Amino acid sequence: MTGSPSPSTLSPNQRLLLLFTALGLAIVLFLLRGGLNAEAPLDQLARRSLDPETALNNGRPTVIEFYADWCQACREMAPALLATERETATQLDVVLVNVDNPRWQELIERYKVNGIPQLNFFDGGGDMQGLSLGVRSHEQLQQLTDALIQNQPLPQFAGVGTISSLPDSTLKANNPDPVGPRDHS
Repeated sequence: MTGSPSPSTLSPNQRLLLLFTALGLAIVLFLLRGGLNAEAPLDQLARRSLDPETALNNGRPTVIEFYADWCQACREMAPALLATERETATQLDVVLVNVDNPRWQELIERYKVNGIPQLNFFDGGGDMQGLSLGVRSHEQLQQLTDALIQNQPLPQFAGVGTISSLPDSTLKANNPDPVGPRDHS
């Protein structure tokens, strides 16, 4: 019968070579998966995230990011948002809401999420102050969160807006078929 030699038929040098090859592959795999910090920034943010209702009712300003695991733009912004979250941890809550989780459908509809990443900014009283659609740099996130913490108007960047004063009925009349965050047609 032909095939691979059994471990008992390998020479000591072959066994040693096999051991070093296996160790080398394990080290390469470990490093490719992020080493000791294997969890991606988006995963770290999601894991550390408070429940949205808890964050909106604890007296601290809050940023809610509507995201999806598959969203390249969300993953691109995650390191900057993680750094911002760490810098403002005692002053601000950062909450992640995955648009693919049916648990959050009511929240997605309440805040009219129609694209991701979408950041919604809330003051310490839980009142929405504005939103941002698209990727933000670390500097932009710092400016936005600083304004939120200091209870100042949000800085004006492309894709950042304040809340409209139009009633929901007016918005629905102008757009009877709203587009959801996963609609890309």
